[in-house]
Amino acid sequence: MAGGGGDAAAAAVKKDVEAEVVIVGGGIAGLATALALRRAGVACGRGGGILVLERHAGLRATGAALTIFPNGWFALRALGVAHKLTSRYDAYETCVRAPPVARPAEDIESEVTNLESGATQVFRFAGNKSRGEEVRVRALGRKALLEALAEELPPGTVRFSSKLVSIDTERAAGDSSETVVLRLDDGTVIRAKVLIGCDGVHSVVARWLGLPEPASSGRSCVRGLSIFPNGHGIKRELRQFLSQGLRAGMVPISDTDVYWFLVNDTVPAEKEAAGDPAKTLREVTENLAGHMPAEYLNVVRHSDHGNLSWAPLLYRNPVSLLTGAAARGAVTVAGDAFHPMTPDMAQGGCSALEDAVVLARALARAATPAEGVAAYVAQRRWRAAWLVAGAFLSGWVQQGGTNVRGVRGRLVRMFRDWVFYPFVFPRLADTMWFDCGDLAPPCTDGKSHGE
Repeated sequence: MAGGGGDAAAAAVKKDVEAEVVIVGGGIAGLATALALRRAGVACGRGGGILVLERHAGLRATGAALTIFPNGWFALRALGVAHKLTSRYDAYETCVRAPPVARPAEDIESEVTNLESGATQVFRFAGNKSRGEEVRVRALGRKALLEALAEELPPGTVRFSSKLVSIDTERAAGDSSETVVLRLDDGTVIRAKVLIGCDGVHSVVARWLGLPEPASSGRSCVRGLSIFPNGHGIKRELRQFLSQGLRAGMVPISDTDVYWFLVNDTVPAEKEAAGDPAKTLREVTENLAGHMPAEYLNVVRHSDHGNLSWAPLLYRNPVSLLTGAAARGAVTVAGDAFHPMTPDMAQGGCSALEDAVVLARALARAATPAEGVAAYVAQRRWRAAWLVAGAFLSGWVQQGGTNVRGVRGRLVRMFRDWVFYPFVFPRLADTMWFDCGDLAPPCTDGKSHGE
């Protein structure tokens, strides 16, 4: 596979490395950023142009599946890989029906069922806009997305088993720009002109910049991928189930695979069960979701143990996104390293793809890397803060208020059923139609744009 690190072993022997751009983290944000930089003509054609450091031994498939909304498809189109995924995954309409609105039965393509009242609520999750087949909502495998991105990168771009341990800067005499000095756990020292942290929620680069640590939402999420070798026969729609302190859902991503999740108010059992697939499934089926419909529990019981996770839902305070130090010179962050958010609007992956396109375009157009980084952060702050706040609000309300009981809990649920679903969420859904724009064609002369 192109970009898969065929030269990684040779690179590991070399202890002093120079690169134009170093990206820490080989997940969605990291691979998308590397590809976007090449598409925009930043550092392309150079032997040490773009280097992605991934601490794992291979592409990370953790997370099983994700939903890509229109904004994600706009970004994937700019990256030149959308066609590779739309041809593999069918589109579906995500909508949730809110009482008392009535629609013809044939329009019901997704449902949210309140298990306490028995009511089913429906509204169009991604709005009523339509811009062609390519930008319709699709659920797809995380590994398929990573491979689609990695295949477009030259061999040796991704260096696996590379763990960052420290970040420093140095400045040569008479040079106004700083060089970033990275040290890896194997003793390798890498010097780069630009450093982009795409290393997730607990980002080393974000911590070095001084961004505050992500906060707990008070909720956790179990995610799984269930395999039905002979086919599952489940209608292609997003189905969700609500009860006190819980929100569960499932959606087919192929004829044999079904992605499912369970969002819960954090419980003590999580500490013991997380990391142990058998204990996690037992806790879900016997305790947390024991009252869920039989069809949902059947999906859960077919889970692939290798694609099962249970983790707390963290987010970065939107205020800190507007005021925090998301850049220093030519060092910045993207994706979860910049704006970790709860998954309640399915915007973590989509926003990371947006970041990649905007950052690459800013670097390609700027006179210096530091100016490009500053322009990127200025452009992304407000949107990132809005997405984080919208996702948190969406999850808190849909779950009936995290750890809220009694009269207050009933009021939150009334607001959810009669106000939030029909009136508030459609406004939040407008964020899913954001178009991050295109990238300039890749350079062909071995020079970066602006040289």
